[in-house]
Amino acid sequence: MIRFDIFSLFPGMFESPFNDSLLKKALEKGLIEINLHDIRSYADGKHRMCDDYPYGGGGGMVMKVEPVVRAVESVVPVRSDAAVVLLTPQGETFNQGVAEELSRLSQVVLICGHYEGVDERIRENLVDREISTGDYVLTGGELPAMIVVDAVSRLIPGVLSNRESALLDSFSTGLLEYPHYTRPREYRGWEVPDVLLSGNHNEINKWRRRESLKRTLTRRPDLLRKVELSEEDRKILEELKKGVRSQNSEFRRESE
Repeated sequence: MIRFDIFSLFPGMFESPFNDSLLKKALEKGLIEINLHDIRSYADGKHRMCDDYPYGGGGGMVMKVEPVVRAVESVVPVRSDAAVVLLTPQGETFNQGVAEELSRLSQVVLICGHYEGVDERIRENLVDREISTGDYVLTGGELPAMIVVDAVSRLIPGVLSNRESALLDSFSTGLLEYPHYTRPREYRGWEVPDVLLSGNHNEINKWRRRESLKRTLTRRPDLLRKVELSEEDRKILEELKKGVRSQNSEFRRESE
C-alpha cells in the first residue's frame, strides 16, 4: 500500500479523477490511500491568503512559504520512508523510471504550485525532489499531481488485474510496446497479423519483440541508446535499418 498526500489550493479538482476507473477500485481495496489537503487551511488571517507580490517586483503572485511548510509538516512530521515532491516545470522530467522509484516508497507527498511559482525557501528547505511532466507550463500543479498518482499507483501490486501488462508497458522494458489487436479478426479489410492467430507463442513473442524494436527505432530511436539489447535484437535492428534506408532511396528516386 502506498499513501499519497496532495497539498493544493484547489483540492476539489481531484474529486472526479480519483473516483472513477482503476484508481477508485484501488482506493476501495485499500491498495492506495489518497489524502487531499487544502493549503489555505494553514494560512493566517481572515482571508487565509496563500500568495503575495514578489520581492523585487515583477508580474504575478508567489505562493507564501508559511502555509505550505505548516501544511506539510503537520502531515509529515518525520520522513522515514516518504518523499516530498514539488510539481514544477523546472523539475526533473517525470518518466517510468521515476514512477518506479516513487512506487517503492510508503508515502509520496505532492505539493501543487500555482501562480508565478512558490517561494524559493520551500524548494530549499522542504522539498526532496522537483518533478516536471514536460516542457510546458500549466495553471497549477494539480494535473501533474494526478499524472504522478496514476502512473505510480498502477505499479502497486493488485491495482492492475494483470501484473504482466505493467511489466511490458512502453518504457518499462526500455522500448516502446508492440502493437495490440483484438476482435474482430477483420474489419473493412484491415486484418490482424496471421502470427497472432497462429497459437504459436514462440513465434508470437518473436513478432512482438521485432515490432517493439521497429516501433522504437522509428518513433523514439533515442531509447535504443539506453536499453540493453541482445545479439538477436541487434541483428533485427540492422535488418530494420536496411529496410528504412531502402525505402528512403526508393522515395528519393521517385521524387527525382
